[in-house]
Amino acid sequence: MSFLPFFNPPLAKPRLQGAAGSLPGRWAGSGLAGMAGLVLLSSAIAKPVLVPQEELFPQEHHRRITGIILDVLEKYHYKKTDIDDELSSSIMDNYLRILDSNRMYFIKKDIDDFERYRFQLDDLLLEKNLDPVYSLFRLYQRRIRERIEYAQRELETYAFDFTREEEYLLDRSEAKWSASSEELNDTWRKRIKHDLINLTLSGKTEQEARDILNKRYAQIEKSSYQLNRNDIFETFINAFTTAIEPHTIYLSPRTSENFNINMRLSLEGIGAVLRYTSHGEYTQIERLVPGGPAERSGKLHPGDRIVGVGQGHNEKIQDIVGWRLDDVVELIRGPRGTVLRLEILPKGKTPANPTNIVKIVRDRIELEQRAAKFFTLDVPNTDRRIGVLDIPSFYVDFDAMARKEKGYRSTSHDVRKLLAELPQQGIDGLVIDLRNNGGGSLREALELTGMFIESGPIVQIRDARGQIEISRDPDPHIAYSGPLAVLVNRNSASASEIFAGAIQDYKRGIIIGEPTFGKGTVQNIFDLNRFQWRKSEDLGRLKTTVAQFFRVNGSSNQHLGVIPDVIFPTADDVDGYGERSLNNALPWETIPATLFNSANAPVHMFDQVRERHRQRIHSDPEFLQLLEKIEFARKSNGQKSVSLVKTQRELEMERFEEEQERLGLFVEEQAESADEPENDILLRETTRILNDLIKEPLSKEDRSA
Repeated sequence: MSFLPFFNPPLAKPRLQGAAGSLPGRWAGSGLAGMAGLVLLSSAIAKPVLVPQEELFPQEHHRRITGIILDVLEKYHYKKTDIDDELSSSIMDNYLRILDSNRMYFIKKDIDDFERYRFQLDDLLLEKNLDPVYSLFRLYQRRIRERIEYAQRELETYAFDFTREEEYLLDRSEAKWSASSEELNDTWRKRIKHDLINLTLSGKTEQEARDILNKRYAQIEKSSYQLNRNDIFETFINAFTTAIEPHTIYLSPRTSENFNINMRLSLEGIGAVLRYTSHGEYTQIERLVPGGPAERSGKLHPGDRIVGVGQGHNEKIQDIVGWRLDDVVELIRGPRGTVLRLEILPKGKTPANPTNIVKIVRDRIELEQRAAKFFTLDVPNTDRRIGVLDIPSFYVDFDAMARKEKGYRSTSHDVRKLLAELPQQGIDGLVIDLRNNGGGSLREALELTGMFIESGPIVQIRDARGQIEISRDPDPHIAYSGPLAVLVNRNSASASEIFAGAIQDYKRGIIIGEPTFGKGTVQNIFDLNRFQWRKSEDLGRLKTTVAQFFRVNGSSNQHLGVIPDVIFPTADDVDGYGERSLNNALPWETIPATLFNSANAPVHMFDQVRERHRQRIHSDPEFLQLLEKIEFARKSNGQKSVSLVKTQRELEMERFEEEQERLGLFVEEQAESADEPENDILLRETTRILNDLIKEPLSKEDRSA
């Protein structure tokens, strides 16, 4: 999820802007993007109301927005795409996937009826005729109502047989569409039975479970009838834009308000990025904002699912399974200092497992809480000490910079101060920890890279016209010239990938960890109101991919990411993550390399340290247990279907909990927080790898050279 501030770009020469903030000058970096989610702030949203179907028709301003979006994409989008039958087919698949990804509402006849538009949506877009799109949505609402009415009747009267041998398919995204309403009703009967088993195994009586599900299913119907004609337009236009490229997204006025966060790092809320998962209809934590209340609690983690929300210390917790993301956000938002209680189903646990209640006090996320930090770690069984720079994002206080304040907060300013103190630390090597750093300001990435190389190009940027601009080291001074390692993971993106890629290309240090996210593109936010002659109403904004990053060696970080010199075995499942997992993502490609002078990292020793690493982890009980935990979570999350025999589910849950206990999973004390870096297995191994590269003990004078 990106942090996207908005501004008015000049129409002739758009200013590129990054996911974490805009930057004076032409270019800015870009952070993780393309994932559905919201940072939870304290601004209010108008309470949603039920929208009658007679209002669900396209309006004149939707035609205007469609025309403007087509023009902007043609002029500025990096990828030149024909509006043709092939794209039309992709748009249709996207629209159906957004509406009914788990194939629980439409039947085959509905899909067959709409098939006549498969190769017409391109023409309808060009004609700005959206009537069929709205017609399908109105049918979608009616199908939801039919299914929910059926489910509620079953809950009221049906006696479920929990001994009957049958299974429920959890992920129906690739299943055939049900041939009839009767066949789909049977799928829903299994879903209801599955949900009842989960709730009763978690401690509810069967009647309590039926009451919960009755309200939960009613909320699904209510949420669909809260969508208005602007929501339908936004949904369809994004089915169109993401058929071109996954980071090109239309933001309606309401969505724009939710994303209007700037780079000053002074956010207010709980500091969590959420996404809706159609598989199970859960609100899932995508990631935690460094320094936010959610992260500081130590009790919330990416992958956890929120199943209930309560206000204050005593208010009843409300079940939110099946709710729209907007409505969940509205419940979670609130003023600084107020108490929020979240009912959490931890990552890896099944819905039948007991949930946890996590209490959080909403707060302001200050710059200091997200700033770069330095600490040292002693390498086990040696007399060496390794310094660690933990950099959670490439941040800058743009307001203070615009006011030309001296010493304004930024990644480069903070890191430079920390590096100046290294002579007193007596370190033998330095690790730059960029795990979970989703990017930010390109300028800060350039400044940081320049602290470790003498001079030269750092990144190449090719725009939609094919023109290449080279960004260089802004300062020839080297702040640290000693042994260097960069630790990355699958969540290290964009500006982080620029830094890690440059360090690797210059042979300045060793890259360790997992292949990075693979986001090598740049987005611009276009205010669509600037394209209308007369302001009538807010038309929203369009986030558009307008350029691509390339490394100094000519390779792109796009799609593949930065491949570490030493790859941790935790990367086994990384192929299904990041840019490489997104539909229509731009491919990896190359351009000519630019001239640069490489440094002198001991690349000839990389094979040797890789072998030492493999030998070490195969005999390290903690590392082996970490891999077991990862494999356990992978199997749990990859489960395709479940038994609907209650006794069998009870047995499976007992085995599941026994395995969790054996592996020490979900024990609060095992959380590897920044306050306990010695418990961070991957960081500890990184210091050992760097130590392997240091041939001889350095003199005291050389340690901080």
